[in-house]
Amino acid sequence: MTRTLITSAIPYINGIKHLGNLVGSQLPADLYARYLRARGQEVMFICATDEHGTPAELAAKKAGKPVADYCAEMWQVQKDLADGFRLSFDHFGRSSSQRNHALTQHFAARLADAGLIDERSSRQVYSNADGRFLPDRYVEGTCPNCGYDRARGDQCENCTKQLDPTDLIEPRSAISGSTDLEVRETKHLFLRQSKLRGDLDAWIDGQDGWPVLTTSIAKKWLHDGDGLQDRGITRDLDWGVPVLRDGEPWPGMEGKVFYVWFDAPIEYIAGTAEWADANGQPEAAWRRWWREDEGADDVRYVQFMGKDNVPFHTLSFPATLIGSGEPWKKVDYLKSFNYLNYDGGQFSTSQGRGVFMDQALSILPADYWRWWLLSHVPENSDTEFTWENFQTSVNKDLADVLGNFVSRVTKFCRAKFGETIPEGGSMGEPERILIGRLSDGLAAYQTHMDNIEIRKAAAELRAIWVAGNEYLQEAAPWSVFKDDPERAAAQVRLALNLIRVYAVLSRPFIPDAAEAMLAGMQTDDDSWPTDMEAALTALPAGHAFVVPDVLFAKITDEQREDWAARFSGVRT
Repeated sequence: MTRTLITSAIPYINGIKHLGNLVGSQLPADLYARYLRARGQEVMFICATDEHGTPAELAAKKAGKPVADYCAEMWQVQKDLADGFRLSFDHFGRSSSQRNHALTQHFAARLADAGLIDERSSRQVYSNADGRFLPDRYVEGTCPNCGYDRARGDQCENCTKQLDPTDLIEPRSAISGSTDLEVRETKHLFLRQSKLRGDLDAWIDGQDGWPVLTTSIAKKWLHDGDGLQDRGITRDLDWGVPVLRDGEPWPGMEGKVFYVWFDAPIEYIAGTAEWADANGQPEAAWRRWWREDEGADDVRYVQFMGKDNVPFHTLSFPATLIGSGEPWKKVDYLKSFNYLNYDGGQFSTSQGRGVFMDQALSILPADYWRWWLLSHVPENSDTEFTWENFQTSVNKDLADVLGNFVSRVTKFCRAKFGETIPEGGSMGEPERILIGRLSDGLAAYQTHMDNIEIRKAAAELRAIWVAGNEYLQEAAPWSVFKDDPERAAAQVRLALNLIRVYAVLSRPFIPDAAEAMLAGMQTDDDSWPTDMEAALTALPAGHAFVVPDVLFAKITDEQREDWAARFSGVRT
């Protein structure tokens, strides 16, 4: 059976992430991992915090803490929030780990041996006001390609064009805002990506069924203008992976560290090794996921990330793997996402505009957010979060459809038959029609999930919930019971079994509600349905159940208005 390796883009350590960050990588990756596990596949789901570079240094300075202490504290914060959103990582690592240090230095040495790294004197922006060299992303200005006035020195997030700080028009320091900048000579190591352009082009062409968004961004970077450029992989910073070779300082690179975008993706590999270490596993346990000469040839590797991360994961990271000359596993499918916007504008970490992960969990349980975000995931275009849409979706989909079905069935059965699945009666034509409808819906749901078509999968899951509600409304066991209690018993027995089926199918989207439904049905049978008729008779007559608490409370207009006001301004 194919094994699946899943990685989601690793978030920067500096601060709590907003819902746009969550839905752009980690949450859909978790959905897919949960689904594959439910179908019986072996899955390795890896993520981590991205801890190096200027963002970590500046955030630590602002917090008045040593950068290592700050990163350790924020790793725990991000880990706790991931747990709060029920993200089912097999391992949530740290790019500052010793494993990542060693692997980063290993790859740099391999690339150098292959003639793909050279030392160059480069002109780098120095801020006199800040008294330091500015890393690319800490130089801001106007993009020469599209005119966006907040482009960064590594990339314009508006048009995704790869940039150097010296390309920017009217550059300024992103730290102080100062325009008192000068360009100074400094020596750095460069990865000769341009030498690998043909290999990367052929590799991308060989990928089957990649999203158009992913392929178009990769090809744009490969072919627009002068094509793929060589990139510096070292920086003049204190915090990061030291530039060592064979355990000794790399000549001419003393005191420098590797560029965060060089070492960060390598943490996917290092994180898997950390998983093995944490679980007392031998080296072979993680290498079978990453080394094609040691078992990874039967692994399907799927990445999840926002569109701004696509260039580095379709070009720079694969260039590192290909250029090493070693048989490392490369991504088979890269699921990329557009942006989630917030109520007429953009989520903004700097302005505190929008809902952040900790705030979201402080006002509603994770499943409310998981359902809305996944059912509105920005797959084909940018999506906008509005409180009105959120309220409508929660109230209609979760409360009125799914929650109402569970409540009506269990409460009616308790009132008329007690808290056991009733005996008597048999399936009739309405039940056969429902089984056919559910079987068709299940097949469509599985197809969409297999293809990672998340919005379509969510819509199909909701249709499966609706089918049960419509059956219950038409069957009307509360009316049938008066004249034919055995017929009503058969209807209720099927409906109670359907709650278990709903729990299993819904768990990738709303795991807490799924657990509540299974607990209510007093069963640990979470087997995926392969035959719908068999699945709807899995819990026999006489099996005990309890009426679950309300699965989803409706969002009131007063709550919606309060939250809209609270999350519109600067976060304090």
